[in-house]
Amino acid sequence: MTPYSEFPAARLRRLRMNPAFRAMVSETRLAAADLIYPLFVVPGKGIRNEVSSMPGVFQLSVDELVIEAEEVRGLGIPAVILFGIPEKKDEVGSEAYNENGIIQTALQTLKKQVPELVLITDVCLCEYTSHGHCGIVRDGEILNDESVDLLVREALSHARAGADMVAPSDMFDGRVGAIRRSLDDAGFLHTPIISYAAKYSSAFYGPFREAAESTPAFGDRRSHQMNPANRAEAMREVEQDLQEGADIVMVKPALPYLDVIAEVKSRFGVPTAAYNVSGEYAMIKAASRNGWIDGEKVMMETLISIRRAGADLILTYFAKEAASLLRERG
Repeated sequence: MTPYSEFPAARLRRLRMNPAFRAMVSETRLAAADLIYPLFVVPGKGIRNEVSSMPGVFQLSVDELVIEAEEVRGLGIPAVILFGIPEKKDEVGSEAYNENGIIQTALQTLKKQVPELVLITDVCLCEYTSHGHCGIVRDGEILNDESVDLLVREALSHARAGADMVAPSDMFDGRVGAIRRSLDDAGFLHTPIISYAAKYSSAFYGPFREAAESTPAFGDRRSHQMNPANRAEAMREVEQDLQEGADIVMVKPALPYLDVIAEVKSRFGVPTAAYNVSGEYAMIKAASRNGWIDGEKVMMETLISIRRAGADLILTYFAKEAASLLRERG
């Protein structure tokens, strides 16, 4: 047995010996205020369709959306991000910028019913196009500049309807600058842009595409979303979006790209978000339901890891569960 005299004076276990000590010296903290809850909105009334691959996540009609939003705000979650599923789709995603579209209607209703909730809108065309791609397709090519013009129209329609913040998620070149100029010209100088600055072409998006009904009818999105092998390119994307006027930058997905989150936060020091995406959520839910893991503990460890990497904000389908648990813990 080693004599105690040979141990160093500093024993790192001392501050792990009881819950109070552990809490006092915790380096990373998670709060409901760090979370943003994604919501899927559909036309109709009284609709609450559970997404089969995402237990606990629903497509909601606007009346059901209000109920959900009230619960979210009551849990101390400050913001939601809205994704719309229109009644009809076409090749140019015209419902995305229809002043009476599903998201525009949802925004107007939520602003009246839950005015203290921050409303963020996804700005992309994939939920609205008949082909499921993020922009205009011509001769098999997804066009950049023509698509940006439509994204600008979409962002403006969201701002007019009451969006507090817009979130372009398409990854087309120049869209942040174009949206910023258009918002400013229209008088929305104080409407922030949270940019999907480093969005990877990921296999983790599958369940989302069921929820948003946005699976591409052909091909994939590798011509505009990032190669998972690239980190330096992500820094270039973030830098460009910041130069164009992004107020918050986002990395998506979160768990496979914790290194990217950490480098973005370290290099740029700006408000940084991470999207804990549908596939990450679905895997934890499935493993938990099979009894393979403790879902609650894995959920919290996952969210803490994203915060520890440097994310100030986490978009996550776990937001309500995590906020409820944090409230119970006091």
